[in-house]
Amino acid sequence: MSASSLPITLCGHKVGPGQKLFVIAGPDSIESEEMALKHAHLLKGITSRLGVPYAFKCSYDKANRTSGKSFRGPGLREGLRILARIRDEVGVPVLTDVHETSHVGPASEVVDIIQIPAFLCRQTDLVEAVARSGKGVNLKKGQFVAPKDIVHSARKAFETGNPNVLVTERGSTFGYNNLVVDMRGLAQMREAGLAVCFDATHSVQQPSSGDGVTGGDRKFVSLLARAAAAAGIDALFTEVHEDPDRALCDGPCSLNPQMFEDVVRNVLDIRRVLGHEPG
Repeated sequence: MSASSLPITLCGHKVGPGQKLFVIAGPDSIESEEMALKHAHLLKGITSRLGVPYAFKCSYDKANRTSGKSFRGPGLREGLRILARIRDEVGVPVLTDVHETSHVGPASEVVDIIQIPAFLCRQTDLVEAVARSGKGVNLKKGQFVAPKDIVHSARKAFETGNPNVLVTERGSTFGYNNLVVDMRGLAQMREAGLAVCFDATHSVQQPSSGDGVTGGDRKFVSLLARAAAAAGIDALFTEVHEDPDRALCDGPCSLNPQMFEDVVRNVLDIRRVLGHEPG
């Protein structure tokens, strides 16, 4: 099997060609319970107003950081407790990432979509464990992986019997401290039969460009999101923070809520003009 049978299903929604845009958004990490709940309510309101299916994303542990001194989050137990509260009280599906196989079981009891980080997209045991959980899978394409090659990682998930795999483009390494997005890759992955998501905020990262921190340039998020919409995507991923300049992780890449709403509106407008957005 080289690809899934499209459309796939995430959180009860069909995702793929001819389906509504699926949106994944939230802060990079859980900075506090109050903060995470506030953002979940806020983003649910925006996506409900725009009429798009939505999943709240947030990490309980940012294991991949430039510096060992960087903020990581509340950890597995506390983080999953907060995500469970968000799911139940706010009434939104939730997504989080896992970095090791031992976390898959606990995460699958709480979240609706489990994300495989880009740097771990080739880790066979992790990919298979996440897929076997039966949850939706968000497979981030590594910065070092060609679009035509991510199908091999996706196949590892499909062969467990789980067809609901979303593959997310988040930029490719371009020399040191920079990423570039090859829009041809979105078409190549769709031609391979994959459901394709574009991560518009991680794509503007400048990895490890600061003194022990990763930088970014959020002013290009909207441009890249519009280009990806024109190239053809099934889902959009963005990180959103009420005050990006004070975020504890990935602030330079994150959108504020108004920017997020504007970006999603632009993407929807382009999809409608091209006949990709139902209704």
